[in-house]
Amino acid sequence: RRRVLALSGAPGPWLPRGFAVVAQRGGGLDERLAHAFADAYDGRPLVLIGMDTPQVTPALLARAGRAVRGHDAVFGAARDGGFWLLGLRRPDERLLLGVPMSRPDTGTLQLARLRAAGLTVAAMPELTDVDTPPDAEAVAAQAPGGRFAAAVRALGARVAEGTVPA
Repeated sequence: RRRVLALSGAPGPWLPRGFAVVAQRGGGLDERLAHAFADAYDGRPLVLIGMDTPQVTPALLARAGRAVRGHDAVFGAARDGGFWLLGLRRPDERLLLGVPMSRPDTGTLQLARLRAAGLTVAAMPELTDVDTPPDAEAVAAQAPGGRFAAAVRALGARVAEGTVPA
């Protein structure tokens, strides 16, 4: 098991130990995802997630890792029409390049691309990614005792006090 972070910019003290860091490269998100898969690939299946699904658990990641070993791909749809997880047994940039990103049909189009390539695809649960304040509140409500929920509450308190603009 290897943990790789594709990062734009320099890692800071917030980065936990045990992560390899590769520079995020490419123009659009489709290119950055394709390059992240290529740069992290070491002959073993890969699972890639974004940083906007804080409700992801180690158990969900382990489930995705098991699924991608038995399938060509694993896919986790997001409620807004995108996706929160993509796993590939063998990366191929053609699976990602040209898929329009950040649209309500991105997930549908990405999944169709995988299936059109003849891949077997395992499905993960649909999750909410955090793009807006209401998304943050909904995700925080799913795990009210977690660090993300505490950060959302603290930010909400600062907005209410007027120390952060609404």
